[in-house]
Amino acid sequence: MKRIFSGIQPTHNMHLGNYLGAVRNWVALQGDEFETIYCVVDLHALTQPQDPVELRAHIRELAATLLAVGIDPERSILFAQSQVPQHSELAWLFSCVTPLGWLRRMTQFKDKAGKQQDTAMHGLLAYPVLMAADILLYKGTHVPVGEDQKQHLELTRDIAQSFNQRYGVDFFPLPEPQILGSATRVMSLRDGSKKMSKSDESDYSRINMTDDADTIALKFRRAKTDPEPLPTEAAGLASRSEAENLVAIYGALANKDVDAVLAEFGGAPFSTFKGALTDIAVAVLAPIGGEMRRLMADPGHVDAVLRRGGEKAAAIAAPVLAETQDIMGLLRP
Repeated sequence: MKRIFSGIQPTHNMHLGNYLGAVRNWVALQGDEFETIYCVVDLHALTQPQDPVELRAHIRELAATLLAVGIDPERSILFAQSQVPQHSELAWLFSCVTPLGWLRRMTQFKDKAGKQQDTAMHGLLAYPVLMAADILLYKGTHVPVGEDQKQHLELTRDIAQSFNQRYGVDFFPLPEPQILGSATRVMSLRDGSKKMSKSDESDYSRINMTDDADTIALKFRRAKTDPEPLPTEAAGLASRSEAENLVAIYGALANKDVDAVLAEFGGAPFSTFKGALTDIAVAVLAPIGGEMRRLMADPGHVDAVLRRGGEKAAAIAAPVLAETQDIMGLLRP
């Protein structure tokens, strides 16, 4: 059976970009075609300094959000990465078949380390090896990714192939990327040239999944636009990044492509379009925020879901790690 693996870091609140670009697709993938494994990748979060109390709260909050958007622990495995120690163990084994040059070429490392590469933490450099271990520990065959994660998935495939070739086996699959749905790259509401981000100083740049109906409406009303009416064809959005972003968001929330959105609103002033966008955003997102807050009021329930998910994940991961150790010639108890 085909197996999906995907993870998300518990850093700050999940926002609309995370939801439309990734998590909504996770929900849709639950079904008969794939076995779905979803992970709160708390070990990855440690590549940046974290307050321990805040990190623990963020892990629970993210798990509650995933449950609120529709991840069903009876249909998917949902757990926290650090609850399954095989992730770290396999990452070390993979680090021994991964050339350093591969890691230094990673765009994310160069962007985050900048000119301070010699003083950057090893975890930032080795992040993609742990990501490869996350996926291959479950022999994941498909990974939902955004455009900015495609390079890391390509490295995962390279690591799997490097391991298989070195030991003369066909053990780890080469996972395939899945880029699904519209609005896979949601941009800032204040600057259409920048990706929507948790780290942006302005809270008005993003829609947080914890925002209530009034806050969602206010942020869309204040979203940056231009003075021209919406075009009637997609080509007219080419040089209008803010308009293009809002049209893509509406399309994703309404399950319509860009042409269908412009057929409905082309020629209309932005005030009309923003009103419709606000209505659909509130209708879709406000109930999620309410359910998330209900779940957060019962942290024991969230912890229990993660614990059960960790047990299910470990039942898959432990035999894969054990066979990897056997292939590499290690002694086991």
